[in-house]
Amino acid sequence: MLTVLTFLPFAAGGLILLLPRRRDASLRFIAILAAATTFVIGALLMVQLAQTGTAVRQQAAWIPSIGASYALGFDGLSAPLVLLTTLLGLLVLFDLPASGEDTKELLFLFLTMETGVLGVFLASDLLLFYVFWEVALVPLYFIIGIWGHEGRREAALKFFLYTRAGSLALLLAILALYFRTEPRSFDLDAITAAGRASGSGTFAALVLLGFALGFGVKLPIVPLHSWLPDAHVEAPTAGSVMLAGVLLKMGGYGSVRIAVGAVPAAFQRFAGVFIAIAVIGIVYGAAVAMAQRDFKRLVAYTSINHMGFVLLGATLAVTGATAADRTLAVNGAIIQMVSHGLLTGGMFLLVGMLQERMGTRDLMELGGLWGRTPVFAGVLTAFAFASFGLPVFSGFVGEFQVFVAAVARWPWAAAAAAFGVIISTALYLRALQQTLFNTPTARSLTATDLSVRERGLVGVLLAASVFIGVAPGLLISIVERGARTLLGQ
Repeated sequence: MLTVLTFLPFAAGGLILLLPRRRDASLRFIAILAAATTFVIGALLMVQLAQTGTAVRQQAAWIPSIGASYALGFDGLSAPLVLLTTLLGLLVLFDLPASGEDTKELLFLFLTMETGVLGVFLASDLLLFYVFWEVALVPLYFIIGIWGHEGRREAALKFFLYTRAGSLALLLAILALYFRTEPRSFDLDAITAAGRASGSGTFAALVLLGFALGFGVKLPIVPLHSWLPDAHVEAPTAGSVMLAGVLLKMGGYGSVRIAVGAVPAAFQRFAGVFIAIAVIGIVYGAAVAMAQRDFKRLVAYTSINHMGFVLLGATLAVTGATAADRTLAVNGAIIQMVSHGLLTGGMFLLVGMLQERMGTRDLMELGGLWGRTPVFAGVLTAFAFASFGLPVFSGFVGEFQVFVAAVARWPWAAAAAAFGVIISTALYLRALQQTLFNTPTARSLTATDLSVRERGLVGVLLAASVFIGVAPGLLISIVERGARTLLGQ
């Protein structure tokens, strides 16, 4: 079942490439059917995990001569991110152009990217993890470079160079631990054991540095973030949704599952550094977002703010004052990633819909949309409130757990992060004021409200966020089992 879940999108993409170009409706149907089936499989596995509490695993020989196996696992840490990926992977297909001469290639790239991301979250062998890591990144390079906006080529190149450099650092860290295993193996459990045995000395510190660079580029952390705003601004809307919604989560997931699991002593030794980086990201991301006129660039910078909580949670997983705090930190980091995927994915969809109607993303050229487009205005307001962590939305659940875990051991970090939330609140309220309530412009007077299709796309994401915010217990219980296993509790 895990193999079908992982490779069905890629298989559908391959089939699409073989079909005649003129059958746009058939191509789209195949893509949507495959993505929907993948989502259903993920949802069924999630229900099974919730009912039984038992992880689903699959393993087969792959390259036995070097200790690499085809190993997949679906547990409390990976399950929420897998379901998020399949949901966004389905929704973005409804946002792609209905037809065009490049439709089949675009569908193939999105489906291939989905397979790569799913593989990253499911892989239990680190060589397989690295292969999927690379597979997930390449399609977005072409999506930005070919279907992006005016500065697409420069943005695509910058994205690829940053992520490729990070990937090489990640590979070196994996290989360093691989050569410490006996017998040599890329199995995640074996490499984790080898890493834990290395303590907190120079070797473990260098491995941690490799993980920090590899995963840090994808989170992204400051100062490895400069590729992100350009990539978001120049990418097509669907590309931005997948980049923010799931690709950034690869870095967060790797930080929690691999860095925390493999080199906890080194992580603890340098915890102050990572706490500072996380807090800087939270405050810096919000402050720079506040200064943006381009609505899409504003949302891009808020990703740095939100993902800072993920790094903060990962660090607290090894430095929390109590075992309960450490578990809470992992819970918060994973749920924050899910929430960010839902909410920022929705924000990028809304900004894309706004640009289609008004031909601009400049906040200074917007205004008066509350009266002209009441549904759009209401949905945008809900997403904005959810994004700055208002209770009853998912954003509150993840951030609150990280805050609680931080207070006992790192109270200054909790206070600084709270300041970042205040800035985030202010920037979203300012954006709402400029977009919805300022004096209408000539562009605003011709704006139309959301279509049924558009309401469905953003409505699903908003409903998921509300469900997690109102009834977080189910998701918390699933993640907590994975967190306790990771932390050896």
